[in-house]
Amino acid sequence: MTRHNMNSIINTMKKMIKKSPVALAILCFLIEEPMHPYRMQQLIKERGKDEVINVRHRTNIYQTIDRLHRDEAIAIQGKKKHEGKPDLMVYEITNVGREAAYSWIREMISTPAQEFLEFPAAVSFLALLTPEDVVSLFQQRALALADTSARLDHEMQTVASMGLPRLFSLESEYQRAVLAAEMAWVQSVIADIQSKKLRWSMEELRELAQARQSDETDS
Repeated sequence: MTRHNMNSIINTMKKMIKKSPVALAILCFLIEEPMHPYRMQQLIKERGKDEVINVRHRTNIYQTIDRLHRDEAIAIQGKKKHEGKPDLMVYEITNVGREAAYSWIREMISTPAQEFLEFPAAVSFLALLTPEDVVSLFQQRALALADTSARLDHEMQTVASMGLPRLFSLESEYQRAVLAAEMAWVQSVIADIQSKKLRWSMEELRELAQARQSDETDS
């Protein structure tokens, strides 16, 4: 088989693999060295990857591993004894998986993706709440954001105190910057509602909707 044909096969298989942050983490860990799922879970926690990757349910990792194995992105290297428990399955990266991981990293960094998050979805329906409710809820969110921001500051200080290069705190820096922007926006909305620059009521919104509907009918 020629190198061109091999690359063509690898590229075709890469397209078949479902991309996700969890899948990327698994492939990147296996690029470092072969390991079992339990070790992957440990690394996700030890390296703070659970701050940027949704692994709240442990089954997500195992389901993703099964899928990557089925798609030939990873392969079983062997089994490792686990005292008092069933043997641990050790996985290794394949050429397909390695190519997919590097391709995903480049794509995720260079190309903004449309991410459908809960907060902006809820914000799009704020009209169903009263301005007073929104102020109270936004104030609660601001406190939660401040707590998260303080924790990230502590983590970055810890990394710096250990003498580790800035590279290892970039994801925390990014999260901190995003949090700062969100906190500033939340506070600005609170201030505008409290100063009456931003106000609404369901009655006014219904009247506006009826007026627009009437204008469209007349035109």
